[in-house]
Amino acid sequence: MASISSFLLAAAVATLFVVGSYATELTFKVNEGSSATSLELITNVAISEVEIKEKGASDWTALKESSSNTWTIKSGSPLKGPFSVRFLVKNGGYRVVDDVIPESFTAGSVYKSGIQL
Repeated sequence: MASISSFLLAAAVATLFVVGSYATELTFKVNEGSSATSLELITNVAISEVEIKEKGASDWTALKESSSNTWTIKSGSPLKGPFSVRFLVKNGGYRVVDDVIPESFTAGSVYKSGIQL
């Protein structure tokens, strides 16, 4: 009986390993159109909502989806980084990544979230 339990445990662990190995780390690419007053993020994974919190801000600001996986905010004044990002995973709830986009972000750069989806 112990051998069947051991086999089932080993199979379960192997399944988790295989499923986990297919996860993709969410990244945010700062698009070329970004500047001191606008930020355009392209995600490598489909997500439902994106909000940012500027340095020192108490509230989150929603970004608008302009095309598939592209999220934009335009401001009348300079944006203040580093930026924390809160996003909604399709069928997975909200996640937050603190200070993922640095204050001195560079257009074309890709920033890793550390979150596997």
